Amino acid sequence: MAKKETSIASVLAFEKKLVSSDGYFYGTTWNTRKGSDSIQPLGLIEKSVRGTISNRLKSAVQNDPIKLNAEVEKANLQKVDSCALAEHQDTLKVSFTLKVLGGVETPSACNNEVFYQSYQQVIKDYISKYGFKELAKRYALNIANGSFLWRNRVGAEKIEINVMINDQQTWLFNAHDYKLHHFDNVDEKIQALSEQIAKALSGELPYLLLTIDAYALIGKGQEVYPSQELVFDKGNGSKSKILYDVNKVAAMHSQKIGNALRSIDTWYPEFDEKKVAIAIEPYGAVTNLGKAYRTPKEKVDFFSLFDKYALGEPLTNENQEHYVMAVLVRGGVFGQSSKE
Repeated sequence: MAKKETSIASVLAFEKKLVSSDGYFYGTTWNTRKGSDSIQPLGLIEKSVRGTISNRLKSAVQNDPIKLNAEVEKANLQKVDSCALAEHQDTLKVSFTLKVLGGVETPSACNNEVFYQSYQQVIKDYISKYGFKELAKRYALNIANGSFLWRNRVGAEKIEINVMINDQQTWLFNAHDYKLHHFDNVDEKIQALSEQIAKALSGELPYLLLTIDAYALIGKGQEVYPSQELVFDKGNGSKSKILYDVNKVAAMHSQKIGNALRSIDTWYPEFDEKKVAIAIEPYGAVTNLGKAYRTPKEKVDFFSLFDKYALGEPLTNENQEHYVMAVLVRGGVFGQSSKE
């Protein structure tokens, strides 16, 4: 049976509209953080350590003192990467750029003209009604609260976020003034930043480039946490932990920064219990928990909602519309197989 012309395109792709660079790590002191002479790039440090056996052992070993002693006597030799501030530095600086693009109404690939026309009208109606203001506000708050620092944010005495737009206008944010996972604390600076992001996503601005510098006061000589590389063949590697660097400067993956910035989904069904915003994903996937919070069975995943919304069918509420649009801003390949 032939598929209806109004079905989802079998070839359908969207380019991401929030494009982050890698985040580069520097060391400085809080009192001299504005002076370029005091800011030094942080490199990786290789350590060889003799650890202890600390993994869960088999019951036969746990319950036999002789076997247990024999097991823990074995040296757990490791070679690892680490990164830390110098002994005179107390502040971590993380710098990256974020490009915000428009054109959500235009897929990068689409092979169904009827669907294309329907989709474009739906997006134009969304822009006319909401103007990306809700999404932009949430992105702005995740910039201001320093969520992209991840573990480096924990325990920091002070965090300052410096945001420059197109190398002109600059805003300073005290990250501790803005909570993680909450998107209601909107002041004049957040409002101004979110307006610029919303205009770029809506296509009112032809170009928006944010230069973001984060300063975290964490203590002299303290360890900092760049991205860790995924090691596919651990048997042949000389290190058990490999950190990411670019031209010998410790760095954070652009994907990890992007994940933090798009952690704005408070619309998934279990949010009232969890009270944690998750990253925008088609199935609400949180890999470190091994759970998908948006399942097709409950009809709250992206594809269930998008297949209705893009063809002009109304969704239950505006939060579902915001979620669908946030996934499109994220980008991806969303075509429907012609074999279904």
